Amino acid sequence: MGEQPIFSTRAHVFQIDPATKRNWIPASKHALTVSYFYDATRNVYRIISVGGTKAIINSTITPNMTFTKTSQKFGQWADSRANTVYGLGFASEQHLSQFAEKFQEVKEAARLAREKSQDKTELTNPALNITSHQVLPSTVISSNGPGDDKLFRSQSADVEITTERERLKKMLSEGSVPEVQWEAEFFTLQDNNNKLVAALQEANASVEQWKKQLAAYQEETEMLRLRVAELELQKAHDSSSEGSKEELNQTLEELELLIKAKDEEIQQLKSQKSGQWEAEGEREEMLQKLQELEGRNAELERRVHVAEQMLAEQLAEREKMQGEVTRVGELMDAKIFQLSELRRGLAKLVESN
Repeated sequence: MGEQPIFSTRAHVFQIDPATKRNWIPASKHALTVSYFYDATRNVYRIISVGGTKAIINSTITPNMTFTKTSQKFGQWADSRANTVYGLGFASEQHLSQFAEKFQEVKEAARLAREKSQDKTELTNPALNITSHQVLPSTVISSNGPGDDKLFRSQSADVEITTERERLKKMLSEGSVPEVQWEAEFFTLQDNNNKLVAALQEANASVEQWKKQLAAYQEETEMLRLRVAELELQKAHDSSSEGSKEELNQTLEELELLIKAKDEEIQQLKSQKSGQWEAEGEREEMLQKLQELEGRNAELERRVHVAEQMLAEQLAEREKMQGEVTRVGELMDAKIFQLSELRRGLAKLVESN
């Protein structure tokens, strides 16, 4: 009841996997309210987030804690008392910055509260009122350590540091400086080696990605080659149908000549109609013959029209296939160029590594 909220925001809460210490485990499916609280009775600051009836985060802030931004919308901090690492995913970079600034403010307030508490303890503790000639107890000095743990050293540690300085002075006087230089050079080389290993791992990851992209380009190129082969086969089939088209044109010409001959015959029969029809039977016979000729003429005209339509359709299909072959050829040239550029880049990367 003595705690008061001083800042609240919403974020997705994660905790580090205690087994692997590498993977994040989401604490809930949705974003939760994360708040800074001040406990006036205990004079401490805490970060609290509740999911349902369960406290997801209950972390007491100490001066040794550090909030780290690992990306534009994600940050984390380690809590040694809870033996875990908390991670928060925010909706925007602005929310992350506000939370980080508040963390720094609360951390500084916690440091001041601790120093004030220690000062009060020293003033109220009578055991600290000693004379100058008495043996002083070891003064405890706190220092930060990995994982926000507290490490302590007394005045005996200062004695050890003094002894170490004397040993270094003795080494300098005895001419043992190269050993110190070699040790420093060794650590420098070890640090450079770690950087090179990290760069090599990143380069290997890039090579693997480029290999996958190269395989995808090769597969797409193979598909384009198959498409070109199919189009060439269809083009060969069209060239074979070129002969049938020529035959159709020849038949069309023959039909046109036949229609022309029949038209001439009809005109001749019409011219002879007035002088040669002497009998009614011959007249009816000629009329019937004339009707038959006109019917054949209409049939021939229909066949000529159908033949012309087939010829136009074949010409349009041929032009369409030629355009498709041209487009696929251009696309294949572009993919082959991209493939060559990718191989050249891969070769440079391998040479640089």
